[in-house]
Amino acid sequence: MIRVDDAVITEQAIAAEMQLHPAPSREAAYHQAAQALVVRQLLVAEAARRGFEGLEEEAVGRLLEAEITVPEADEATCRRWFEANRARFRSPEAWHAQHLLLAADPEDEPARRAAEAEANALLAEVRADPARLAPLARARSACPSREQGGDLGLIEPGTTVPEFEAALRALAPGEVHPTPVATRFGFHILRLLRHEPGRDLPYESVAPRIAAWLREASWRRAVHQYVGILAGRARIEGFVLDGAAADGPLVQ
Repeated sequence: MIRVDDAVITEQAIAAEMQLHPAPSREAAYHQAAQALVVRQLLVAEAARRGFEGLEEEAVGRLLEAEITVPEADEATCRRWFEANRARFRSPEAWHAQHLLLAADPEDEPARRAAEAEANALLAEVRADPARLAPLARARSACPSREQGGDLGLIEPGTTVPEFEAALRALAPGEVHPTPVATRFGFHILRLLRHEPGRDLPYESVAPRIAAWLREASWRRAVHQYVGILAGRARIEGFVLDGAAADGPLVQ
């Protein structure tokens, strides 16, 4: 049992709170949940003592608004942070691709063999004349992109299955993949039309995000410190707050 001054935090309350704290182990989830409830109780009790009314979140929000002052980061600070973290500010690379899909259930071996044989036959046509891919896709593809002649538009990393992305990465613009690309959807005849490498974003385009991130980081540090002050005034039994004391549903 955990007690914060005269308030008791029950095992049932901790078990319910654990659902909000996914963690590698039950012990870690229990600790995070108990800590969140201790922090909540400290803030709720202080809000009540100060006369802030409303639902718990509203009262705690008013308390923190009154107690926490965070200065805005100036441009020099934002620029220093930008220069030190340039790798974060790149547009993702992208591939403009065209394909034809012959669908086949991975559990249906005869259908897979038939689809692969048909894909190889169609691939021979496309390799001889890549312009044939568009009309063949309109006629034979099982993908909705057939309406655009198999044109998939721009594909960013992580937005397609790994086998398809790996095949894209292996191609130069204009090339047709030398073999049908097997995925769980079936077999693809794939052509890369264009590759757009990632590029550095200019400071001006990300400055508002940087200022917001820095302000959020300052706010969290200030709340940590404030929770530490409240914890120092309170009598907490059965639990010891750690360095992440301010992380909890009421202060996110």
